[in-house]
Amino acid sequence: MAIFITGDTHGDFARFKKGNFPEQAELTKEDYVIICGDFGGVWDDSPSDRYWLDWMDAKPFTTLFVSGNHENYDLLARYPIQEWRGGRVQFIRPSVIHLMRGQIYELEGKRFFTMGGASSHDIADGILEPDDPQFKRKCRNMDARGAMYRINHQSWWKEELPNETEYRTARANLEKCGWTVNYIVTHCCPTSVQEELGAGFYQADALTDFLEELSQRCQFENWFFGHYHDNRAVEQKYVLLYEQITRLNI
Repeated sequence: MAIFITGDTHGDFARFKKGNFPEQAELTKEDYVIICGDFGGVWDDSPSDRYWLDWMDAKPFTTLFVSGNHENYDLLARYPIQEWRGGRVQFIRPSVIHLMRGQIYELEGKRFFTMGGASSHDIADGILEPDDPQFKRKCRNMDARGAMYRINHQSWWKEELPNETEYRTARANLEKCGWTVNYIVTHCCPTSVQEELGAGFYQADALTDFLEELSQRCQFENWFFGHYHDNRAVEQKYVLLYEQITRLNI
């Protein structure tokens, strides 16, 4: 079994074309590619969405992803929850699988803890409500001045951050394994790592603070995350990924 991992895709799966990812020629459905959030393939249930999900499903490998802040959580909620490899998942396609929050999976004898989600950083000018009588006018004004805004249930969802049940689930599952896993896969990262990446640009929130707690309590080999659109290692154990596809040494 081979396991590869990469960063945000935002519904653009060009990096998985044969010319960009030639290693797939040797892979089977027992091999995995993990996407660290902002998968974006479940966005508007359009013909384009369905085409690319089918395209990914036809790949020789199995695609796994955690959620990011740019996902359509209304659509994701329609998929049934099932058990797989020790944790809860949603099968978007037979070989395109959403790894849910606070779960631990066994892959090739290794434990993977997953905690998707992040705060959007492109909403400084607010969230618009589509049923607001002034919605169109506000959109025009925002667009005219290049404002950073999103629209509730169209381009932003409050579920981008975990709820209390998901935090409780995460802690309970980690307690069961003695707070010891091999790999952690998230979308954002612990507060201290985020501060090093952003030099004050990014704000801490409940999720980054939870991940900070996790970084202090949990024994792990490597932590992989996306969200910040770069490829770099922080303190060796924390690996930020964007377009790069890297293979785990297992």
